[in-house]
Amino acid sequence: MSRPKAARLPLDPVSYESLRQLILRRDGWRCQSCGAMSNLEVHHREFRSHSGSDSEENLITLCSTCHASVHGQTG
Repeated sequence: MSRPKAARLPLDPVSYESLRQLILRRDGWRCQSCGAMSNLEVHHREFRSHSGSDSEENLITLCSTCHASVHGQTG
């Protein structure tokens, strides 16, 4: 019998914001898909819902348009 996955808690707001700033700086404050420099968001390459971690290697800067596109949403 398989055990249920342990719930992964999100980072606390201060830790998340610190990590978010680190990723934005690392990526040069640019969307890594289209190069935009506004409406930036940090995206999990492997979604948290699929056990993706909050590690730097799993995070990338995307603008809100590209981020929505990755998630199959249209503007």
